[in-house]
Amino acid sequence: MPRQQLVAGLDVGSSQITCVLGKEGPAHNTLEIISVGQKQCPGGIKAGTVVDIDVATDAIKFAIEQAEEKADEIINQLYLGISGLHIETHNSRGVISISRADKEITSEDVTGAIENAKAIQISSDREIIDTISQEYSLDRQKGVHNPVGMEGHFLEVYAHIITASVTHLNNVYKAIAKAGFNVIEPIYGLMALGDIVITNEEKELGCLLIDFGGQLTGLAIYTEGSIKFSKELNFGMDFITRDISHSFKTSLAQAQFIKEQYGLTIPSLIKKDEEFEFMSVDGRTRHKSTLKELAEKIAPRLEEMLERIKVEIENTAYYDYIGPGGIILTGGGSLMNGLTTACEKILDTQTRLGLPQNVTGKSEIISNPSYSTAIGLIKYRPQIETGRKQFLKTSLLKKLRDWL
Repeated sequence: MPRQQLVAGLDVGSSQITCVLGKEGPAHNTLEIISVGQKQCPGGIKAGTVVDIDVATDAIKFAIEQAEEKADEIINQLYLGISGLHIETHNSRGVISISRADKEITSEDVTGAIENAKAIQISSDREIIDTISQEYSLDRQKGVHNPVGMEGHFLEVYAHIITASVTHLNNVYKAIAKAGFNVIEPIYGLMALGDIVITNEEKELGCLLIDFGGQLTGLAIYTEGSIKFSKELNFGMDFITRDISHSFKTSLAQAQFIKEQYGLTIPSLIKKDEEFEFMSVDGRTRHKSTLKELAEKIAPRLEEMLERIKVEIENTAYYDYIGPGGIILTGGGSLMNGLTTACEKILDTQTRLGLPQNVTGKSEIISNPSYSTAIGLIKYRPQIETGRKQFLKTSLLKKLRDWL
């Protein structure tokens, strides 16, 4: 990929904006991250939706221009990562009959089956933003990954369909347009995230992705190589920040700092209790507390959040499919000390921290989970487009062969 063809991913998170610039890496199927820009935006973005378009516009412009300045490049379009409780997902099935004498499946047949799967009832204020093929079935034989070139009478596709509120989408589009940039395509951030932090083997064995954001927590269950369930819950690590703020009578900014610098999820993990200092809410008076006291404030809230996650996934039809792939944690909130241990204890499943796979660049960028969604956006959509081009190429070659 030429230097000037940088790809931009803009993640409109639950309370902050992140922009990452990258390009195709030197090795096959790798991504090179060039720069990142980030801006907290609690006054403009709430739980992934725009609540003040001017504030959101300024934050978007700041994050993108910061990334541009670091890369010494200028971009004018980007892939948009969206999140929020307005997003809904459905599993659907589409079928197409192959009535031709030649029963060989073409890319047009696959497209037809997918279009049939998308024929679901949705309200007029919603639109489908993505359709992810889970698996195909030929003549009721499941487990087909790519049916193009195979023969059959009936082609079925099982798909994961993602819909979003048109109003919320348009407000984000307007904020980006006011900042001076164009949206190439909206992408559900949780899907891009799963594709870049989870290995193919984990998806095949069965795993659960947990994306800990500030105001939202995203869940995605994978099994047999594809996404089966996804949902966002209306709580995040900001709940813990507010608990610290109230308990220690300090500002939210100072509480966030305390959480990131000294926070530990399980009091029993503290080997040596130590004191730390912090500013009160007036910004002048200094106070002291201990690591154990802080952990005792954090642990109950985190346990409550993990129990809610447990109840949510137990109520799905895919809970038993979470297998040896275990739990993969990501998002800015996943960096809290002891979080993986707490997850293993409460959810009773092996847990690891998820970081982008097959990505190169500055370690402070690619090793920070708060940037992972924006990084995933860069790779997710071009990857899908490559697959579509391959389908088209296969179909054209078949047509040429038949003509000859």
